[in-house]
Amino acid sequence: MGLTVASALVVAVTALVHYNNIGDREVVLFNGMLVADKLGYLFSALAAFAVAIVALIAGPHQRTHAWENGEFFGILLLSSTGIIMLAHAGDLMTIFLGIETLSIAVYVLTALRKKSARGNEAAMKYFLMGAFATGILVYGMALLYGAAGTTNLAAMAERLVATPNLPLTVAGAFLVVIAFGFKIAAVPFHMWAPDAYEGAPTPVTAFMAAAVKAAAVVAMIRVFGTALGGEVLPFGTLGWASPLVIMAALTMTAGNLAALKQNNIKRLLAYSSISHAGVILVGVTAMAWARPRRFRRWFYVMAYGLTTLGAFAVVAYIGSKDRERLLLDDWAGLATSHPGAALAMTICMLSLGGIPPTAGFMGKFQIFKSAMEVYDGQLLWLVILGILNSAVSIYYYLKVVTAMYFKPVAQPVGELHAPSQAFVIALCAVLVMAMGLLPSFWMGL
Repeated sequence: MGLTVASALVVAVTALVHYNNIGDREVVLFNGMLVADKLGYLFSALAAFAVAIVALIAGPHQRTHAWENGEFFGILLLSSTGIIMLAHAGDLMTIFLGIETLSIAVYVLTALRKKSARGNEAAMKYFLMGAFATGILVYGMALLYGAAGTTNLAAMAERLVATPNLPLTVAGAFLVVIAFGFKIAAVPFHMWAPDAYEGAPTPVTAFMAAAVKAAAVVAMIRVFGTALGGEVLPFGTLGWASPLVIMAALTMTAGNLAALKQNNIKRLLAYSSISHAGVILVGVTAMAWARPRRFRRWFYVMAYGLTTLGAFAVVAYIGSKDRERLLLDDWAGLATSHPGAALAMTICMLSLGGIPPTAGFMGKFQIFKSAMEVYDGQLLWLVILGILNSAVSIYYYLKVVTAMYFKPVAQPVGELHAPSQAFVIALCAVLVMAMGLLPSFWMGL
């Protein structure tokens, strides 16, 4: 665990140094297969930081729940290479390699609790749906290659404008939209997420909810923002934005409605992550932003990732070997026995619900503000729907807070000895509040 955390932090610091030094330049590497720019280095730093956080959560969780596997940390590092490859991708082939490297590693991580029937079921569902999505992604990429005659993203953008081949381009773009919809668990391609989240070990669930979703988002930005128009053709004749708008509306609404009746905290957070995928799609759709304001959408991704990691860290912290405490009734009276963990969980719930002054509020505000700036108010209805969904989501997030503070203790949680998990919980809670109270500092990085 220690070596994984140390190496991840070294990568994160190195990426941040390059992020500060590269300015607005884009350096093309390996004949355009990779691109070194601020976006790539920022996501590389975020991925490495997430790996360090997950490793700190996983060490005590493995010992407590008796699934110690040394290979876990190696596979975790392998998955981070897939995320970094996606962050710097300049070619469809690099996108594919990055997604497969990440996906195969996460399939294995999900199945590492070999004696858990629920874990094996989760891994099988995740693998089958992932393989199906991969097939669709390859088919879509093949059609885009047929339309442009190249797999390089920058060259593809130029050729599609010069010699458009609309039937192949539209078909390829729609298939790629569907494939990425599977990866971020967007409706109607989300059914695998609740079972996979519930069955996977909690640290792996945290990684899936935060890092994997962020990786899929950066891949979408690379493909749609560079090759298929991006800022030039946000609603252009290629038509890729239209399915994303519908998908964003369905994802926000269906995720929230399904979360309302959940009493299992991991399934509740799974449906919550589905609804947040809808909010992220709102940001992806509103790609008509000026370059200096791009950090706004990354602010939301970073805020959501930190908040989710903090929430799952609390879930991992209070669970014991024979009792994972996944039902909301298990959380009754937690504020009495462990006020620090209850406070951190409250901050995370308020942030996920978009309540000020947390990072989640500022992230949603920036996403919806950018969507409102889209030409001719075309996304105004989507912004209103997103605000209504945020109001609905507050109900189920407050169910967790109510259980911790206002319900009598049913079965008290004993003493907990996991200093690394306690550190992660405190760190995430502090950062979530810092991003909410000082948003201009983080956006000015």
